[in-house]
Amino acid sequence: MTKNLKPGDKVVMIKCLEAETYPDKVWTVTNEPWNLCGTEVVLLEGKAGGFATKFLKKVRKQP
Repeated sequence: MTKNLKPGDKVVMIKCLEAETYPDKVWTVTNEPWNLCGTEVVLLEGKAGGFATKFLKKVRKQP
């Protein structure tokens, strides 16, 4: 797995159509990454379906 994301990580969307729709939204990863038809994906809290990790950037958690 390339992004090393894990449940609880905070991420933002980058370089995709959804990034324009949710420009400042911080998402929470809710599961371990898995391979879906050759693409690494994770579930994001509040978003249906798997989301490709190549379009996610990990951000630091706010205290």
